[in-house]
Amino acid sequence: MSERKQAISLLNKAALPERRHLWLGLFWLISAALLEAAGPLLGKAFIDQHLLPRVLNWPEIFMLLGGGLACGWAASLIRYMQLLRLAGVAMRSVKRLREQVYSHVLALPMAYFDKAITGQLVSRVTNDTESVKALYVQVLFVMLDSLIVVLGTLSAMAWLNWRLMLMVLILIPAVVLIVWLYQRWSAPSVTKARQLRSDINAQMAESIAGMSVVQATNSEQRFAGRFQSTNNSLYAARMAELRANAWLLRPALDFLNVALLATVIWVFGKQSFSGLEIGVLYAFVSYIARVVEPLIQITMQFSQIQQAVVSAARVNVLLGEKQAINGDGQGQVSQGAVHFKDVAFGYDARLPVLHDLSLTIPAGSFYGIVGHTGSGKSTLLSLLLRFYTPQAGQIEIDGFPLLEIGDAAFRSGVGLVPQDPFLLASSARDNIDMGRKLSQEEIETAAKAANVHELILSLENGYDTDMGESGTRLSTGQKQLIAIARALAGKPRILLLDEATSHIDSETEQIVQQALSRLHGKVTMISIAHRLSTIRDADQIIVLNHGHIAEKGNHDELMQIERGIYQRLYLLQQLDAGV
Repeated sequence: MSERKQAISLLNKAALPERRHLWLGLFWLISAALLEAAGPLLGKAFIDQHLLPRVLNWPEIFMLLGGGLACGWAASLIRYMQLLRLAGVAMRSVKRLREQVYSHVLALPMAYFDKAITGQLVSRVTNDTESVKALYVQVLFVMLDSLIVVLGTLSAMAWLNWRLMLMVLILIPAVVLIVWLYQRWSAPSVTKARQLRSDINAQMAESIAGMSVVQATNSEQRFAGRFQSTNNSLYAARMAELRANAWLLRPALDFLNVALLATVIWVFGKQSFSGLEIGVLYAFVSYIARVVEPLIQITMQFSQIQQAVVSAARVNVLLGEKQAINGDGQGQVSQGAVHFKDVAFGYDARLPVLHDLSLTIPAGSFYGIVGHTGSGKSTLLSLLLRFYTPQAGQIEIDGFPLLEIGDAAFRSGVGLVPQDPFLLASSARDNIDMGRKLSQEEIETAAKAANVHELILSLENGYDTDMGESGTRLSTGQKQLIAIARALAGKPRILLLDEATSHIDSETEQIVQQALSRLHGKVTMISIAHRLSTIRDADQIIVLNHGHIAEKGNHDELMQIERGIYQRLYLLQQLDAGV
């Protein structure tokens, strides 16, 4: 679909609830155009009927002058009111659109974010939607209003003298030609500039997020050079757009205006002795300005419109991305039993990560998942979380296939503690609650279960203490405990731990282990472990190797397998620890 069609599709979606306001606005714009067109007609009557013949009929003169003033005043008032109305339509539509885009991004599948660039996504939600507002304002008010004024003025000209009107009409094809040339010249530069602005946002977000690595590797100059190169390209694209504006917009149309005015005066001079009234000349001179100025306004908007069309197309493409598949059945997570049936999956279907994997995890049990890097451990958890859908086989919880469990029931029944804990730049309470409107008692119960209640109380404002951006006020281990409390606050029947202790010290690991041991038998726990000591007490340990279950058993059983994968991993870690 072309950018123009993408933009039109987006406008239709966002402006549909404003249809009544749009039609009402169109009616009042036509009324204002008719009132403005009446002014020169009243001036013509005053000149031809009273001024030239020196017939000073004061009541009629006052009526003509008063009518002209009233028409101008009424037209101005209507335009003011409609500017507010149509600007309100634009603002509400863009507000609705921005909320729709943000909600859509939140519902996209994890596979989309594997390839998405954060800075570009932020640019689409903020900069691009803001540019769409300009599209509404320019199209709904400036261009629509200007078009109505041109049509009304040409109609009044035709009523006065259709031959002179045809001369003015020649201006329309000339303007269309200028606009066509402008689009051909500027469109590539506008599209490139919009993309480069997104690239700059992406580079800024990437640099700030990885500032410690940038400085530690002495890469400041390289990153600055890359940014400068992108910025220079943006400058070149904007200058190319500016040159198109300078040549083809105001200067060209001003020249057409002067040429047309001179032609009309010359024709009037030749025909004045044939009975052409002076009032007609006055009306035509007034109308030419009313035709040319709206056309200039229309063409002057094409620079912003071109940018807005590109932005609207990008937003519409984002809205066209398929959302994550959510469960819509009546299934519930009541016990927490998990069953994998011949599951096969690959991020690229040609390169499978898991091969016909079958596994049954009883409710309330503690299972550890271990294996070398790339063996499929995190993939197994991602499938269980419904971030991805298996290409073959099926995953069931309490006998229900995942997609037969309603989304609300699934998210409340399955909790996740990620490897890198994510904290909001908000209070400890908000980070545990996560908008679920939990009571203080529920929040504290979860914090106690995660062994973090005393830590939170020791902060200056307790549960109202701000954690800072990404939890900068806390250590990695403390953030992990907050993440565990958040997961437990939802009272899940299944708790998934993705290497939850890989970045913390041994002392904090013991605290986390104590928190998890309290849950043993109450909640089904599935833990991906890098440190094998964290899953030593697991009921069962699953060893993955290249997407297959290579070994299975508890710690003692697996250590009995001569030269087994688990035995080698465990002994190697013991050796590294100096035990």
